[in-house]
Amino acid sequence: MISKSDIERAKALLDENKIQEAIAFLESLVTDSSTENKDVAYYVLGNAYRRGNNWQDAINSYSRAVELNPESPAKDMRANCIKILDFYNKDMYNP
Repeated sequence: MISKSDIERAKALLDENKIQEAIAFLESLVTDSSTENKDVAYYVLGNAYRRGNNWQDAINSYSRAVELNPESPAKDMRANCIKILDFYNKDMYNP
């Protein structure tokens, strides 16, 4: 079971900028067979990957969170990541 204190611990690691430690901890949490708070764990894992500039894994984690809970804030974060990656400013590339 993924407890709220586990989620808070992961968030604290991110606040301390211990991104790789947070990712390792969250990955161990999401392998749990319990579904309680799993969507939140995937959401926070997506945030950790995003902060580490691992966009593909961030989007995958957000997508998994949305599969588990369609009302998750991960839905908006996933869309924002895709917007960032799809951004193209033609003026920057065509002087």
